[in-house]
Amino acid sequence: MDFLMSSLLLLAFLVGHFGLWIAIYNRINAFDLPRRLTKPLMKLLLLLAVLFPLYLFWCSGTALGLPSLCNGRDFFRGGVVEFYFFFVLSSYLWLGIPWLSARPILGIGWLHLKIRTEVRDLAEELEIPLPLTRRCALFSKLPLNQIFDLAVEYIELPVRDLPDELDGYRIAHLSDIHLTGDVSPRYTSRVIELANQWNPELFALTGDLVDSEVCIDWLQDALGQAKAADGAYFILGNHDARMAGTQPIRDKMVQAGWFDLGGKKVAARLRQHLVTLVGNEAPWLKKPPQLQSDDPLFRLMLSHSPDQIAWARSNGVQLMLAGHTHGGQGRLPLAGPILSPSRYGSRYASGQFDRNPTTLHVTRGLSGTRLMRINCRPELSLLTLRQM
Repeated sequence: MDFLMSSLLLLAFLVGHFGLWIAIYNRINAFDLPRRLTKPLMKLLLLLAVLFPLYLFWCSGTALGLPSLCNGRDFFRGGVVEFYFFFVLSSYLWLGIPWLSARPILGIGWLHLKIRTEVRDLAEELEIPLPLTRRCALFSKLPLNQIFDLAVEYIELPVRDLPDELDGYRIAHLSDIHLTGDVSPRYTSRVIELANQWNPELFALTGDLVDSEVCIDWLQDALGQAKAADGAYFILGNHDARMAGTQPIRDKMVQAGWFDLGGKKVAARLRQHLVTLVGNEAPWLKKPPQLQSDDPLFRLMLSHSPDQIAWARSNGVQLMLAGHTHGGQGRLPLAGPILSPSRYGSRYASGQFDRNPTTLHVTRGLSGTRLMRINCRPELSLLTLRQM
């Protein structure tokens, strides 16, 4: 019995320990910290996450018969390791329960929708190889990798206070293009072609367009064919902010026929109905001005990160579209996404959420700097707005 109890405590400690460090990892990546700081910090976190359990067992030993190389009992009673052990176990209450309540399988706070998904293997249907580098070609052949298995998702999205004129309004939402030089821009242009076939009334692009200066010139070929009656709007994200300057990206997108909504609020007519469009690039770039009572009352916000949901709610935004989290880049059965660069952890990694008065849609995005997607296909979201 003692052996079984010790084994269960050991397992609980290890799961809680790694869960705690993943939670720290997710939240550090959610803030506007300098890249030169975050990269070494992430490596340090990984090192500590692996080394600390080894250190604990080395100093204290366990009922499983691991040798103690120092006077473990005295050290354990000394408080440092003992404190951390119980701190980890306590995290099941203040961190584990909120994490569990946000799992997709439970559906708490989620909008329960019937979504029609059409999977397109773009590597198969296009006439040219999509990988441009050996690295990408190698990763694309790995088992379970879905980087070119596009999920075209047809979503009927309920929105509060949606004007009668906008019931049935069609928005093509895409995000996280990540032109790194690894993948041909033909991949993205094919996504635009598929969206055009649906005849959207508005295109919305929620950031992370380029990761390499040379790829700025690809934007015309990748995104220049978007067609929508009420226009194509974009904002930038944290990867765009890493470039030497964002103005060349903005200029190239405007030349390609897109409207720069970053850090702005504009009055626009959708189906001739006056609405407020908002572009929120915080915390990395431009945060929009606060909305006023005389702004048109139906408000649609493009945000790179779902973390701006509090801003949306406090400003009476009825519909918020976001990306950034890539759906976690991978999802476990039942548990769903684990990694997600957000102050909310993986709660808003992807999906549709009801956060009164705001409906939040988070797409998994199209690509990324990490060329692996496991149980997490890239996504083109074709949204049909419906009155709630």
